[in-house]
Amino acid sequence: MNYAMNKTVAVTGGTGFIGNHIVDNLLARGLSVRALTRTARRDTRSNITWFCGKLEDPNSLAKFVDGANFVVHCAGQVRGHNEDIFTQCNVTGSLHVMRAAKESGSCERFLFMSSLAARYPELSWYANSKYIAEQRLIDMASDMSLGIFRPTAVYGPGDKELKPLFSWMLRGILLRFSSVETRLSLLHVSDLAEAVSQWLTTEQPQTHPYELCDGASDGYDWNRIQEIGASIRNGSVQLVGVPLPLLKLIANVSTLASYLSGKEPMLTRSKIRELTHIDWSASNKTLSEHINWLPKIDLDYALRNGLF
Repeated sequence: MNYAMNKTVAVTGGTGFIGNHIVDNLLARGLSVRALTRTARRDTRSNITWFCGKLEDPNSLAKFVDGANFVVHCAGQVRGHNEDIFTQCNVTGSLHVMRAAKESGSCERFLFMSSLAARYPELSWYANSKYIAEQRLIDMASDMSLGIFRPTAVYGPGDKELKPLFSWMLRGILLRFSSVETRLSLLHVSDLAEAVSQWLTTEQPQTHPYELCDGASDGYDWNRIQEIGASIRNGSVQLVGVPLPLLKLIANVSTLASYLSGKEPMLTRSKIRELTHIDWSASNKTLSEHINWLPKIDLDYALRNGLF
């Protein structure tokens, strides 16, 4: 019998890029889903209910998780002009969700969507907030089954961050933001969504920070990505390095523009340290051993088949 049969999963961040794919995968497996949203939504699919609420509102979170067997916490802050913005959402908000899940009395498992960046908390405000959230959730979980996923750079349909990079590469230009020797790893969003469902439906998951990537042998470097692009477009791809001073200038302009527009910037001085780090290699070994999951889509396949 399927362990997760007739179970209900509460998902935060279901309106976002990754959360949307996770919701779709859960529904395809026949689970009931309730998803958190800040504004009312209509959805004609069966087995999904949208709850209006916010991470900073404990009362709405209590209603949201009431009766849910599993909680998948995907909501998170990836943009911000200061550290407090990341702390409020990624740390305090995560603790609010965990507290509501524990107080509900029905939650058996809690899965936190962290990031590979948490491996190096000193690099950025974002990385540090994810690392602190992991530690605080571990302390709070006690006897609740807690999963921590650390995916590397995630791409796929709906992604707005890596799509421009790949689109330009297939036109013949690949912008390089770090050293040629940098080790990179990638993960297609459909494989991440499958891993989430697999962790929830495995009979005895373990509490462990799991790294996730697409399993490409030794990951990627910029030259390998360039080769993939050239092979797909059947033509040359020019690898263009973006100098660090230019990145810093763009970050300064982006931060200034954020004050004028009221929208949080993606590129900041803090983010540059993360972006230019030399080692973003990752391994699926531990997760694969624990939940019998293997990624199916590597970068070559995704780009050849328009899955980005």
